[in-house]
Amino acid sequence: MTHPFKMRRRHALQMLAGATGTALLHACGSTASSDDSSSDGSSSDAAAEKELTMSLTMGTVPWIGQVPIYIAMEKGFYADEGLDFDINIFSSNGEYLSAFLSGQLDAISPVSSEAVLLRSQGKDYKIVLVQDNSVGGDGILAKDSIGSIEDFKDQKIAVDTAGVSYFFLLQVLKEAGLSKDDFVAVNTDSAAAAAAFQSGNVDIAVSYAPFLQQAADAVEDGRIIYDSSSMPTAIIDLYLFDTAFIEENPETVQAFVNATLRGLEFLETNAEEALAISAEELEVTPEELAGDLKGVKLPDVATNLKMLADPTDDLYLEQPMEDLATFLYAEGQIESEVSDFPDLFDPQFVQAYESQ
Repeated sequence: MTHPFKMRRRHALQMLAGATGTALLHACGSTASSDDSSSDGSSSDAAAEKELTMSLTMGTVPWIGQVPIYIAMEKGFYADEGLDFDINIFSSNGEYLSAFLSGQLDAISPVSSEAVLLRSQGKDYKIVLVQDNSVGGDGILAKDSIGSIEDFKDQKIAVDTAGVSYFFLLQVLKEAGLSKDDFVAVNTDSAAAAAAFQSGNVDIAVSYAPFLQQAADAVEDGRIIYDSSSMPTAIIDLYLFDTAFIEENPETVQAFVNATLRGLEFLETNAEEALAISAEELEVTPEELAGDLKGVKLPDVATNLKMLADPTDDLYLEQPMEDLATFLYAEGQIESEVSDFPDLFDPQFVQAYESQ
């Protein structure tokens, strides 16, 4: 069984038909104000229509970390805030990055390596919210004949060389004293990488949920040799907003943060309904989604503030992003060195939500 939304996480090649390579999720319409919400956090159908006075267009590729967004859209939380919210689902990372760089999008939800890339290209943006970090959702499959990461030398490895899986692989190899010159990359998307491993075409592949565990279970002499739980700051998904947009539309950014965090809280307090909503959007079963979500952490308000606003906390993002930038520069993945990451962190909207 294939899962169209998840199979193209962060590098969605050919997922969507059409000239633009995008699909649209739209949150608007008749919903109640938050004053008329029922006890489970949903908006009352009988309440008056909320006037939508703000608009926001975000670009992304599909991924389970966006579950709070799917919940907030279905429950009417964005409309509660007066926000007409469009999500453009792109068919590749490069497309939404280009659209953001050219000013066609107000915001995007990239991984940390893409944020570093944008910074190296001079894009002026702010990180207003952390979406998730991978703690087992990403990993490397290997046949039992591959005893350790050191044995990857001179092997063919199926990996998406244009996506975060490649950066993850390079970081893992570096820990073992290897580099990109020590293996042969078989460039393919992460779903196909797992399939190549399962069919025996390669002995090593980099993939993510749900394909990661599915392939490991299907191959009698194979297993997950390394996953992102051993490198929990390597893959972090973020919400970035164009700085000029923030300055001109702070209320819109606040509305987005408010509704998205409400979606996360709804997941925590109404798991059964929340999983049903999100599973339908992602075209998986609620049980499959619940299992996949174990491989990511969705940071709550307190954790977001640690990551974006507290330099004394181990979760603060400055050092992980600086380490990533140094690594990408050394590997030739970016052309210029990047620093001053705290200038990119804008926790004011999470702080305002906390103080409500």
